[in-house]
Amino acid sequence: MTSTHSLTDTSTWLPLDGLEPGFDEYRAEPTTDLAGAEIVTANSSGFKITHRFTADTVHWSYPGKDGVVQHRDSPYEAFLVDDGLYFVQIHATDRPRQAASLFLDTRDGMGVCVIAEIGEAAPGKTAVSQKFIPFSIAGHPRLAPLPSVTSELIGRRAYWRYSKAHAYEHVYLSPQWYTWHCLAGPEKGLADTDEQTTYKLREGIFVFAWREKIIPCASVTVADHRDHSALRSHGVLFGRSENGTDTTHFTFGAHGAVLSQSKYPDDLDPAR
Repeated sequence: MTSTHSLTDTSTWLPLDGLEPGFDEYRAEPTTDLAGAEIVTANSSGFKITHRFTADTVHWSYPGKDGVVQHRDSPYEAFLVDDGLYFVQIHATDRPRQAASLFLDTRDGMGVCVIAEIGEAAPGKTAVSQKFIPFSIAGHPRLAPLPSVTSELIGRRAYWRYSKAHAYEHVYLSPQWYTWHCLAGPEKGLADTDEQTTYKLREGIFVFAWREKIIPCASVTVADHRDHSALRSHGVLFGRSENGTDTTHFTFGAHGAVLSQSKYPDDLDPAR
């Protein structure tokens, strides 16, 4: 039986690369739907990035600060979330301390990009930061508003199974915080409250991202909450490996269900 002391001694907590083996059991099969596609994204400032996809590589080009077009090639994985909605995880080998997650809504002509970057932890600052960039898809009529921060998950408690051995519950507390608690797996009994950001993509489908303060890592997921008895998510974990120098970067999937939904009096609602 695990002692209370070992649970509270954060120096013994599992590093990210220690969690990886088997964690991706419920990951969906990647899709090659985007192979041959050219997708141009434009943010609110008009900055455009052109993405040209093959079956396993994305070539992206964009104007540099000096006006010279920059070119990059990176391996990627794409997962179909819903009709015309894709989660694309780019594994940028030329910038190992950065990771890019693209959520492309080719039906509604918009999406959001999340850039994660590994730096140094400091008081009030996690080691991995995340930047959120909503965008339109050029040449597609935009049929929905750009993704934006939402409080719709606040008050919800859900469990997620990532494999037969790994399970966690999430409690969505406020626009900034959520609590995770390991129910099964090598971290069983561990829990913490960390920073989170939630964007709405479609009705019932959210980008849910978090940044951990104890283990230098962060995650970006797309979570489908449309059926509370059959949740589905696809995501990525990114952070420092145990040696403190290398990085760990892997995709995963999960199935889950909503356990409860809190209802607050108006004057105590954390979303207000």
